[in-house]
Amino acid sequence: MNKAARDFETLPVASADHDEIRRVFAAQRETMLAWRESTANERLARIQRLVDAVRAHTDEILEAGHKDFRKPPEEVHLTELLTVYMEAKDAKRHLKRWMKPQKVAPTRMMVGTKSYVQYEPKGRALIISPWNYPLNLSFGPLISALAAGCPAIIKPSEMTPHMSAVMARIVRETFDPSEVALFEGEVDVSQTLLDLPFDHIFFTGSPAVGKVVMGAAAKHLTSVTLELGGKSPTIIDASADLELAARTIAWGKYTNNGQTCIAPDHIYVHNSVRERFVQAMVDTLKQAYGDSAEALKASPFLARIVNANHTARISGLLDDAKTRGARVLYGDDVDNDERYVSPTLLTDLPDDARIMEEEIFGPLLPIIGFDDIDQVIGRINDAPKPLALYIWSKDEASISRIMKRTSSGGACINHNVVHFLHGRLPFGGVNNSGIGNAHGHYGFKAFSHERAVVRARIMLARMFFPPYTRLTNAIIKILPRTI
Repeated sequence: MNKAARDFETLPVASADHDEIRRVFAAQRETMLAWRESTANERLARIQRLVDAVRAHTDEILEAGHKDFRKPPEEVHLTELLTVYMEAKDAKRHLKRWMKPQKVAPTRMMVGTKSYVQYEPKGRALIISPWNYPLNLSFGPLISALAAGCPAIIKPSEMTPHMSAVMARIVRETFDPSEVALFEGEVDVSQTLLDLPFDHIFFTGSPAVGKVVMGAAAKHLTSVTLELGGKSPTIIDASADLELAARTIAWGKYTNNGQTCIAPDHIYVHNSVRERFVQAMVDTLKQAYGDSAEALKASPFLARIVNANHTARISGLLDDAKTRGARVLYGDDVDNDERYVSPTLLTDLPDDARIMEEEIFGPLLPIIGFDDIDQVIGRINDAPKPLALYIWSKDEASISRIMKRTSSGGACINHNVVHFLHGRLPFGGVNNSGIGNAHGHYGFKAFSHERAVVRARIMLARMFFPPYTRLTNAIIKILPRTI
């Protein structure tokens, strides 16, 4: 077996016992009831136990990232570990404030009452996480669930078995299954879990699977947070800093070799600066990963595609685009055995190319020239609402115009991807790209029920009790003019 094959040697997927899933789900009911009275310190202690276990297993996590993706350790630290630590730190700083009942001023109709919003745990939570950032997108939502006081079951993707195995060890060593459990397996395990009446489901994945999850949740009227995807566009106008845009877009696109839900999917660049931007992208890629095809393929800083099926899918998008007349500006190197697709820049893409319709989720980057920004806005609005929108411009009027006339889950101006890292912003999609938000206070609220509470101090409502009198009728007629 050669070294490349050993790097991608996969573990057999451990299939969970379906009766055990149901037993653990039942056991978490008692935990759910007990945790309704949990204090902030008790919740933070559970989060700290998780963080301590992650730190203790750092070397195994780095090794798992390499075995599943050949992911550089720097990327594992930045995109898997650091994000979990940031989520935990935010909860540690703010959880006591988040948990406090929020006072609400009375309306005129509610004079004589005291009102507040009380945050209570929704209950048993199911977290279904994807393969592209398995630790981050499992333990990040878990921290939010623990902060809200919810026990949880995690179902990671079977496509990253090494990382799933490490996460399973961490969960087993840190929590009793009645608190937090993790079940590995394939679609049948997910289906068993989705058949159960969870109180909240947090799903990260594709819009197609998100519809399946939402359909299953509807059977139990379970609330959902759906973090989905979409074809996130980037717009570069004539005023943009092209060198900075190229360096930043290359980082956002080729981290994890394009397998990022908020990676720039395609670029609209003004024709007056198109050639300069393309050259800046080529120069950036050569500097970052190597100045030849051989150096690029041997770069230790470029991850691989998750499996052979996804490699074939991305290769198919590339072949279809070229067949339909697209020009390759850079890259165009595929090695199925090593799950390798090089960073590739394409242009002159026809609208009917599959790459213009499907989410790429790989290292192919279409570059589309434009002269009229209204046409670009029209194309964005004709497509499903994306998870992210990126604008590169120094023209404030142009930025404002694009922002007001488009919709996306999140947006960055003269940057990309980093809104995910901002723990005080809501992270989520809109319609096709997602429902609900995550991170920080928004993640806490995703797993919490906002309970409206009214407490009477002076019983003014008794004037509306029957039997109704002339005074009652007079007051009722005056009310619309006073409220």
